[in-house]
Amino acid sequence: MHTPTDEQAHAADAFRAGRHLAMQAGAGTGKTSTLALLAASTTRRGRYLAFNKDIARDAAGRFPRTVRCKTAHATAYAALGHRYARRLSSPRQPAWRTGQALGITRSVRIGEHDLAQRTLSHAVLRTVTRFCYSADRALARQHVPRLRRLDTPDQHAHLAEVILPFAARAWTDLQDPKRGVVRFEHDHYLKMWALTGPKIEADFLFLDEAQDTNPVLEHVFAAQRNHAQLVMVGDSAQAIYGWRGARDVMTGFDATQLTLTRSFRFGPAIAAEANRWLALADVPFRLTGTDTIPAEVGDIASPDAVLCRTNIGAMAEVMRLLAEGHRVALTRGGQQLAALAHAARDLKDGRRTNHPELVLFSSWGELQDYAAYDPAGRDLQPFVDLVDTHGPDAILAAVDELTDESTADVTVSTAHKAKGREWPTVKIGDDFPEPKDTDQQDAQGRPIPEPVSDTDARLAYVAVTRARNRLDLGGLAWIDSHPQGDQTAA
Repeated sequence: MHTPTDEQAHAADAFRAGRHLAMQAGAGTGKTSTLALLAASTTRRGRYLAFNKDIARDAAGRFPRTVRCKTAHATAYAALGHRYARRLSSPRQPAWRTGQALGITRSVRIGEHDLAQRTLSHAVLRTVTRFCYSADRALARQHVPRLRRLDTPDQHAHLAEVILPFAARAWTDLQDPKRGVVRFEHDHYLKMWALTGPKIEADFLFLDEAQDTNPVLEHVFAAQRNHAQLVMVGDSAQAIYGWRGARDVMTGFDATQLTLTRSFRFGPAIAAEANRWLALADVPFRLTGTDTIPAEVGDIASPDAVLCRTNIGAMAEVMRLLAEGHRVALTRGGQQLAALAHAARDLKDGRRTNHPELVLFSSWGELQDYAAYDPAGRDLQPFVDLVDTHGPDAILAAVDELTDESTADVTVSTAHKAKGREWPTVKIGDDFPEPKDTDQQDAQGRPIPEPVSDTDARLAYVAVTRARNRLDLGGLAWIDSHPQGDQTAA
């Protein structure tokens, strides 16, 4: 490792002093190296909880032997999940069949909508999953997912009344290690383990990617405070998984707050762009680039990666690049796009679909009207346009044409899936929307746009900080003419 920065040396001192730490580590600031530095400064026994298996494996090669590196799921599996090994390997089956076995035998009418058995079955299984992500001890109304077109509080309350008894039956079914009708998932045993109030035997605990921690794991981690020194590390500005149950636990954590702000990924020009979005996200730290790394912000004809805001935007980008004759890779997205294309084909053929986003539409025309005229459906308009332009079969053919990243000319990804990744040159896709104009005007009589939302600023920050040497702002270039666009480092 390079000579520690002042911030890294300060973190090591605070760790040796035995304090609980919450370390804000900006993009590319060497958080794993810093944790390895902390671990090497003591002979005490530690545990490192990683976001996924790849990160845990990488960390294991960099930490001393006194630290065990595992995912939270692997920790829970060793303690309790192994009892359910037989059920984890059971064959997949459609949700409607599971629902039927749980007693869902007929459709239910809520408002103007008939909810088919299939829709109800999906909602039951998603309710259990959302409960597993939470720190709650019992299933309750807040775990029932909201369905498009059942928007009023009364409709959701009615839905919860229908769903919760079946969800409770599903959770009871999952407790049997030998047999059951509900397919057993890894999140199920993680939740069961958390409910036992586990004690993780270690002198200190590292929690990585803390800004994306589900409440269930946050609760387990915080409960170790009385017997272990706790260190959480992450980047609050990269907290972009709120829609999936994750929440940023760093800012409210009772610990000494530290920051790592020197990025070893890119030079000052890209750091300045990152800082513009950090200011808009109202995050209290700013990044410094490394002077010796060449970095520019400008147009790129052939980027290594194109980062989009949504799966739909990524699909449009894939179609465009394939039409131009490029070899294209798509980061972990082909399956989701194929599922959307199959759903569109069903609706166009006059059949209902079981896609969770589109279950309450009976035809393609109904979906077109919803996307065009209902404010809640605005996010589906690009999908409708894509299908109307190319047709579902062309989209499915494009998914089949995708190549592996190792042989591709360009990788397309959503910003969400690009987290933790980096490329020499990155272009931002066209689907990052400019804030709409308000009714107010500036001194020159031009309409004043709405402020940039906190959520959009965070996602933009993640996207722009994936570039090492050259960044093309592409679909985010509107920021240069936005009134907030000149916000820079504090």
